[in-house]
Amino acid sequence: MSHFLQFPDNMIPYEVFIKDLSARIVCLLKSDKDDPEFISQRKAYELFGRRNVERWRKEGKVIPCKRPGKVEYKTSELRLLQRTVQDYFKPNK
Repeated sequence: MSHFLQFPDNMIPYEVFIKDLSARIVCLLKSDKDDPEFISQRKAYELFGRRNVERWRKEGKVIPCKRPGKVEYKTSELRLLQRTVQDYFKPNK
């Protein structure tokens, strides 16, 4: 018996969905395996864009680690934010 996942535009067999998902996870793990645990603020600005890092920090999505003489960010948190689709328009209240 085959199970399907239904999306608004089509239906996908569960096995196909799982294989695609696992392939994407493996690809992301391979691409991030050499990343250091923390990077300097300068490097974060260079890799992710100064405005992005400052916006994420202002919105509380990333919290810097302050060490004597430097500010660092957790690379995995920045990568997650980089890959997340974000809505830059704030709803009117």
